[in-house]
Amino acid sequence: MSLFSGFEFTWFWVLLLLPLPWLVRKWLAGLQRPSVVARIPFAAEFAGGANTMHAKRRKGSGRLLLASLIWLLLLMAAARPIWYGDATALPVSGRDLLMAVDISGSMQTKDFELSGQAVDRLSATKVVARSFIDRRVGDRIGLILFGTNAYVQTPLTFDRKTVMALLDESVVGLAGKSTAIGDAIGLAVKRLEQSNQDKKIASKEQVLVLLTDGVNTAGQLSPKQAAELAIKHGLTIYTIGIGADAMTVQSFFGSQQVNPSAELDEKGLSAIAEQTGGRYFRAHNSQELEKIYSMIDHLEPVARDKIQFRPRHSLFVWPMALALLLGIILFASMIRWRPLWKH
Repeated sequence: MSLFSGFEFTWFWVLLLLPLPWLVRKWLAGLQRPSVVARIPFAAEFAGGANTMHAKRRKGSGRLLLASLIWLLLLMAAARPIWYGDATALPVSGRDLLMAVDISGSMQTKDFELSGQAVDRLSATKVVARSFIDRRVGDRIGLILFGTNAYVQTPLTFDRKTVMALLDESVVGLAGKSTAIGDAIGLAVKRLEQSNQDKKIASKEQVLVLLTDGVNTAGQLSPKQAAELAIKHGLTIYTIGIGADAMTVQSFFGSQQVNPSAELDEKGLSAIAEQTGGRYFRAHNSQELEKIYSMIDHLEPVARDKIQFRPRHSLFVWPMALALLLGIILFASMIRWRPLWKH
């Protein structure tokens, strides 16, 4: 029950027990029968102790008041007082978004540019993907890195800064030189399934953004098998083929033009995307890669609806601590301190 804005008792009815000690005391007093009054011949001797009796009564009243205050504080603690902080708007989203990034040996090919400088494909991917991750407010984001093997670099989390930091730490060849596209998709499905079991409910939207510059050459799952597994679990896959179509290289015979993306399996990547309800994109340079991530933002928009969240602060410890302190004082007042040498 809320007494005023920002404060309430979870179990307000507990405070109804406040008069309980008084009722018990009245009930016990009613059970006592009046005793026979005896005439005491030396009653006059008690007259001198009237002041002492008055002091004892005052001390008893003080203890009774202290005990009553302790009882009130204990009831307040039992009623679980709660203070609500200022309301904070939180974005609402049911989307789990996984990013699978190829870190095989071919990702070190320097056919991309950033600020006029030639960079390798992984470095360009890191820069562009950071902006994409930063925009995904309200989504749980996870990161999978794959080469010969696939592994989870970051589990699904709302902590976008951690995802960006761990993406920056990825290194070409760390997972092997080959490319296991099928295993990367299979791992994504497995992680999303585990996440749904932990939450006891499936997310409304599950998305995988897979970026690679090659063809499946390793792993236990073929891309076709992995796509069928993704369809079964309702996973939408957006695939990105990365790499320039032409590149000038220096050789013994002078400058030569080569196609650094000759091994890119565009047909296979396109099939995976179409079968799972996603799309295939082709990035020849950094500008196109940035546009692709912007298009994915449009296809999978971030959350717009918001809920109001008010942090709760439990306050029961304060009345409980004060009741304990007053209890120690009451106990100390009821003990007659006597020197150890006097018996």
